[in-house]
Amino acid sequence: MAKKESSTKSFVLRIDADTMEALEKWAADEFRSTNGQLQWIIAEALKKNGRLKKNKSNPPKTNEENA
Repeated sequence: MAKKESSTKSFVLRIDADTMEALEKWAADEFRSTNGQLQWIIAEALKKNGRLKKNKSNPPKTNEENA
């Protein structure tokens, strides 16, 4: 059976313990997984700098945006 192409790619990220702890807390505060928080941070940075194509899917919304 042919392998389905994924719209996401996996990679290893090395991050120091203090940064990881802060990221995990931020993610928990936003009710996101750590991975979801990283995706959101990266997408926001790409949009802010005009490097994200407009037809790409939107990052997860924050709680304030969902209200």
